[in-house]
Amino acid sequence: MTFENLLIERDEATAVVTINRPKVLNALNSQTLDELRRAILELKQDATVRVVILTGAGDKSFVAGADINELSVQTPTGGREHALAGQHVLDLIENMGKPVIAAINGYALGGGCELAMACTLRLAADTARLGQPEIALGLIPGYAGTQRLPRLVGTGKAMELILTGTPITADEAYRIGLVNRVVPAAALMTEARALAAQLAKNAPIAMRYIINAVNKGVEIPFAEACQYEATLFGLVASTDDMREGTSAFLAKRKPEFKGT
Repeated sequence: MTFENLLIERDEATAVVTINRPKVLNALNSQTLDELRRAILELKQDATVRVVILTGAGDKSFVAGADINELSVQTPTGGREHALAGQHVLDLIENMGKPVIAAINGYALGGGCELAMACTLRLAADTARLGQPEIALGLIPGYAGTQRLPRLVGTGKAMELILTGTPITADEAYRIGLVNRVVPAAALMTEARALAAQLAKNAPIAMRYIINAVNKGVEIPFAEACQYEATLFGLVASTDDMREGTSAFLAKRKPEFKGT
């Protein structure tokens, strides 16, 4: 895969995707979103990739937001299509079926915060700042920020963050549940790679079903969600990985999952 605005690095079963527009703080323009869409689809189909790390180039910004030059000329129809296109890419990330770790190395604002929220797990450098400042531009979040943020931090806190537009520190983001961990900036990628390596040892099919069960389950009634979980449990019980995992446990050895 070759891209103008993305860098992709392979490290055994981990793929590191870096948004590479540091001169504009890695802002998401239409081309970058489309490249991200293509990359996620390719990595989803690559059985040798079990975990993806998503980060931004440089040490200032994960993604500082959407490209303001594009936003400033939107029409009502074009604006809706622009938002839907961004939502589609983020949905692909959220439902990739493989863990996607956001390594938030600086500003994660607007579309950047929305991108991080679409990831499975979020690690933030202690220097990171997160927020939804669209209100200052006379806009609202368009890449599902009004939907994912309250699901992560609760309605009241989400309302405060979106209505004021005030960014918060990494420590505050951790306190309210927006990120999973805060680590020293110099150790961010080391921690992200270590987490990815840990996840990559797990059974790929089981991880995919867990992500599916959680993502779908929060959107449907509890009883229906439990039925869905039971169905996935039954499916995973038919896999070679399940037999390998249970056999390894009984034999007191480490399992070797193949994704079958």
